[in-house]
Amino acid sequence: MLNSTTATSEWGYLADELVCYLQAAASEIVLPNLQTIEARYEARQYHYQLRLGKLQLLTLTVTLPSETSLAKIESVRMAAVKAALAWHKNYTSQSKDAQLLSYEVLVVDIQFSEHAKNSINNGGDNDNSSDSGNNRNIENNSDFESNRQPSKLPKRLKHEFAARYFMEDLVVDMSDSGQQLQIFSWHDWCSIMLALQTPCELWRFLGYHLEQLQQSVSSHIASFESEERIIRQFLSSVSLFNHTITVDNALIKYGIQQAPNSALIAMSLAQKNQSKTAPMYEKHMAQAATLWSQLSAQMIHTVSAELKAKADKESITPSFSVWQQQLLDESLFSRHELIRTLYRHPKQQQALQETGYVVHQHSYENLGRHYVLIFYGQDGQGQNSKAAIQPNLQQIAQDVATRLPMAELHHVIVLGIDFISEAGETFIDIDLWIQPMNSMTQRERQLTKQIQRLKQQGTEQPTSKKLTQQANDLPQVRLNLSIPARKDKP
Repeated sequence: MLNSTTATSEWGYLADELVCYLQAAASEIVLPNLQTIEARYEARQYHYQLRLGKLQLLTLTVTLPSETSLAKIESVRMAAVKAALAWHKNYTSQSKDAQLLSYEVLVVDIQFSEHAKNSINNGGDNDNSSDSGNNRNIENNSDFESNRQPSKLPKRLKHEFAARYFMEDLVVDMSDSGQQLQIFSWHDWCSIMLALQTPCELWRFLGYHLEQLQQSVSSHIASFESEERIIRQFLSSVSLFNHTITVDNALIKYGIQQAPNSALIAMSLAQKNQSKTAPMYEKHMAQAATLWSQLSAQMIHTVSAELKAKADKESITPSFSVWQQQLLDESLFSRHELIRTLYRHPKQQQALQETGYVVHQHSYENLGRHYVLIFYGQDGQGQNSKAAIQPNLQQIAQDVATRLPMAELHHVIVLGIDFISEAGETFIDIDLWIQPMNSMTQRERQLTKQIQRLKQQGTEQPTSKKLTQQANDLPQVRLNLSIPARKDKP
């Protein structure tokens, strides 16, 4: 349960990305059963509405005096968990959303303070209190909402809640059909956030974790020994690509792509066969996820600043939380494909870079989200130059939407991409427009597509067709290359 391993954790981008899914400010929670223990505590509840369902997060911080013995620590920890479980049972019984798809998570953070107001009576404990110092670690006191870092870092207990804990120490009825509370330590929750990186992967992991926990309790055999182990199991499991394969098949059915994505085939087979290349693919996806987080934050910030700077108060001001959700609601594989498309650009023929070109890319997380990546031509006077294309991003999004025969289509995302080389460095300047689409029946989209084809009189854009075919090449991008995000302009 308790160990002396020292680790310094950072929250990573996922903690910040979850903020745009918050339904309201965090609410303070009172746990009556904890009023009897001699310790300070603070409990907060967060409601996140992810695309796949609702994530309800309860954070419980317990502060103990630094001289607290191991036996007393474990006693307080058990009391804290039981109090949270009792509160959660009462909460779910009264909640109107009890039947909605959701995951309930409790994160227990045990901190130590030299100046705790409430001292714990250690009389009668036979443990050597000096040993407890080995179980306290310096950690970031990061807030779930703002990810801020105070100047003084608290001492934290390194502990865990593996499957065996619920089999031996805290027996929980896993047959209950109600929402079940998944419990993690602060350190383990940090590890989960850092490893999974995307909201959709976090959601699927919680489902996987709950299944493994239920299996352990019912079979009396622990299916995982630590959270680190089950995170590794999840990321190495074949199921990681199940949803992606479903979307890939749907894209073929709609005629948006002609064959299965070869990168997806390579990655999923490597995962299935536990190939030596699987860790390499996993590393590439992790690096792409980080870079996509950075670019997404920069794009939203830039669009927001540009719109605020416009004097025209009648300009359309998008809901930036919705825009953020569309960009961030991408899986590890989806982010990999988007970043891979960006990294292909420097390898394109010089003539193509001069004239500019368009690449269509679809989300592999959400069938209704389509991307149009416009690489601006270097010829400033050309028809594909930034000056010619940038003012028309919204119209381009609407035109593309009418040509997609998909009833599920709900957003078209247009990225205007400019590679800028200065003083030996390359910067990516990205213009963004996200266009929501009204619902349209499949028949309506088919008819619209036929009309567009007649208007075009059979003309096609060979460059776009060529690059669409290239989209199925095996991963060649080297994600360790450093291409900074957009350079601020005076």
